[in-house]
Amino acid sequence: MHAQVILRAARPADAEALKAVLQDTLQSTWLPQLTPAAARAVRDEDRPSAYVAARGLAFWVAERAGEVVGLVDWEGDFVNALHVRAADARSGIGGQLMDLAEREIARAGFAAARLETDTFNVRSQAFYAKRGYVEAGRYPDEEWNSGLTTILLVKPLTPAT
Repeated sequence: MHAQVILRAARPADAEALKAVLQDTLQSTWLPQLTPAAARAVRDEDRPSAYVAARGLAFWVAERAGEVVGLVDWEGDFVNALHVRAADARSGIGGQLMDLAEREIARAGFAAARLETDTFNVRSQAFYAKRGYVEAGRYPDEEWNSGLTTILLVKPLTPAT
């Protein structure tokens, strides 16, 4: 049985662990889908470090047995990122992090939560569909420069009380 998961705001001391979670999901999910040139650019730019430097203290983290195993980042009504280490996937951590994000988005007065995933990421699409997200648009993914297609997903939220 797994140790209890604690959700908490990210702290400056979490920076390396946050980068490791992002690197893990980059390796397991994104890099196999990118062109070799785009994958090389992602590695050269060290996007996980840049993202943590820019937004890391806005993240909420999932911690298990003293170790950061997942993160969620949202701004306004938009979920920028949800990442759970591959070793901890399908353990309920992503759901707990999304419950928190959706609750806080509703508490901030938004009627819906929005996020993006890509067409190749069928696992994330299934996860979000189970949570009530529906497709609201498709457009070229310009972040990865690999000809991918982004899907905009939206979920109506119950107003916070």
